[in-house]
Amino acid sequence: MVNFFKATPKTQKLGKQCRIKITRLDFNGCGVGSYQQKSIFIDGTLPGETVVAKIIEQKNKYARGKLIEVISPSEQRITASCQHFLTCGGCDLQHLQPQEQLTFKQQKISELFTRQGVVENKLHWQESIISQAWHYRRKARVGVQYNKSGQATIGFRQRASNQLVAIKKCPVLVESFAELFKPLNELLTNLSGVNPIGHLEVISTHSKTIIVRQLVKMSAQDKALWLAFAQDNQCQIMVDDGKSISALSDCEPLSYQIDDDITLRFNADDFIQVNHDVNSKMVAQAIEWLALEPQDNVLDLFCGLGNFSLPIAKRVANVIGVEGVDKMVAQAQKNAQDNQLTNCRFYQADLNSDWQSYPWARQAYNKVLIDPARAGAFKAIEQLVKLNISQLLYVSCDPSTLAKDSALLLSHGYNIEKIALIDMFSQTKHIETMVLFVR
Repeated sequence: MVNFFKATPKTQKLGKQCRIKITRLDFNGCGVGSYQQKSIFIDGTLPGETVVAKIIEQKNKYARGKLIEVISPSEQRITASCQHFLTCGGCDLQHLQPQEQLTFKQQKISELFTRQGVVENKLHWQESIISQAWHYRRKARVGVQYNKSGQATIGFRQRASNQLVAIKKCPVLVESFAELFKPLNELLTNLSGVNPIGHLEVISTHSKTIIVRQLVKMSAQDKALWLAFAQDNQCQIMVDDGKSISALSDCEPLSYQIDDDITLRFNADDFIQVNHDVNSKMVAQAIEWLALEPQDNVLDLFCGLGNFSLPIAKRVANVIGVEGVDKMVAQAQKNAQDNQLTNCRFYQADLNSDWQSYPWARQAYNKVLIDPARAGAFKAIEQLVKLNISQLLYVSCDPSTLAKDSALLLSHGYNIEKIALIDMFSQTKHIETMVLFVR
């Protein structure tokens, strides 16, 4: 007997267009409305708007729609500055006024704190750290993909996809890189071999650097093409072969300035803050909030290259920086030496394990700064509270783990004295926060 396909109700609804009233933004900055008695998520929409959307996904508890038309726009809506917005997955909030972006982010943090039992009146909000809304990103990874005929596409990932958007220009990247996509694409088209490039890394500090993730050995012909490109576009080229990163020709060391007169050198694969101006303001505010004194002994956990440690060391008696990555510890120590700072020392330790037995952990500190990755610092804080440190400054890049870690600190007698947004990633949903805890 022949079985004929019969569409299920869910399948029948896909592709249908409908009017939706948007009531709120979710934690990712996506507009949320109601459809068929369940939530529907529509990128690029704002609270108060009525929109036409096409149903593109149906689940038991929610649906997703693609924005077709905004019938009644929000007063907070602005025209997105990038032609790739809503296709490229890099930005989420270009359609929302910059001040309203900050309001959304602050509300998101407050809600997460409330879920952890931290009431709003304990959050003493200070002025946000902001900078220019565009052309701020000095470090980024640019994807490279090849089709069956070997033609290259360079750009960033599409929303909810591993496929790339063919970027023509990016207004979030610093201006020196914003327009380089076309000449880079032309160069990749002329390279020899099959799928020779995995991705590109662009870094702009005192010089422009492009790091080429080379999947096959670079031919002499390709090397000549890259060197000509470097000369034409006034940049330097480094090659990552999967084992090491080396300069294609003479390159200036990678470095950036902080706190006026401190130079921090870094390696091509090291983490640095991508927004130079916001980073400078963030370090200055950390120094101000900690009210540093010449007699202070400061512990800097998750210290990286010394981004906070070295500026702090100029103002206090001693600084101990601790980081989990060996080579970054070595670079931080070298940065201290190069900047003639003899009162700071750096150590390697897994801060998410038991570190109480290390000699540096037995010293006396009166102030501590922590700047963990997105996973937060819960295990580290469990041990920090035993050290009876009077002031703790937390720099967070994830509000969910910040709220959880803050609840732990509050339960051990700390109070939130100050909290502020750090708008490191304007136009996106990503949130950085600074919180000063006082015991």
